[in-house]
Amino acid sequence: MARDLEEYLRPEVQTTPFCPGCGHGILMGLLLRAVDELALDMDRVLFVSGIGCAAWIPSPHFNADTLHTLHGRAIPFATGAKLFNPELTTIVVSGDGDLTSIGGNHLIHAARRNIDLTVICANNMIYGMTGGQVASTSPLGALTSTTMEGNIYRPFDLCKLVKAAGAAYVARFSVTQPLSVISAIKKGINTEGFSFIEVLSPCPIQFGRRNRLDTPAAIVERLHEQCISLEEAGVLSPEELEDRIITGEFVHGGA
Repeated sequence: MARDLEEYLRPEVQTTPFCPGCGHGILMGLLLRAVDELALDMDRVLFVSGIGCAAWIPSPHFNADTLHTLHGRAIPFATGAKLFNPELTTIVVSGDGDLTSIGGNHLIHAARRNIDLTVICANNMIYGMTGGQVASTSPLGALTSTTMEGNIYRPFDLCKLVKAAGAAYVARFSVTQPLSVISAIKKGINTEGFSFIEVLSPCPIQFGRRNRLDTPAAIVERLHEQCISLEEAGVLSPEELEDRIITGEFVHGGA
């Protein structure tokens, strides 16, 4: 973590629990960079997380009010806090398994109700902390601890899902696109209503080692190859878009 961001960290926390090569440490720095650039008062910010690797990003690291809640229930807790104190900047940070598999119903209805939350989904395409099980975001054919012959179910396109449900701001970027991630988080926070930012975050241990991406460098290189901008995707055929991940802003909101 850069020295100028240390003021946002609890001084008693000296290390992170993230595995070598995990993208969540990068995302943690990018989120704090967005908070710093917006000059948010950390006493007026609440971070809420569920259960899983990404839930450890705000808690215990951030020197702010944090709620580390039940599995799949980060959004309901955040909704209650926001309704109790609408002046809070309320930011949910959690993983794809927590937010979109176990907590998927809460995600859809929070977007439908356009509740003024900023939800950051760290998508590593697997249940990372609880054993590497298949998630609603695992790609077709992906090898996981529960799909040892390959996942047979198509994954959610999370951005399409929350866009259809009525979210005010929707974007997807990878931790390999750091400036875009910072910009999207800032826009999400500044948008009144439900904001959703999906951040692709590599998991070399649970996802990579099962899918012939055995090193952090290999899984990052794979992300580079797969990610394609909205503009680039617009001129490609459906066949050429197979196995690609489209990044960009899908709903611009009012920010």
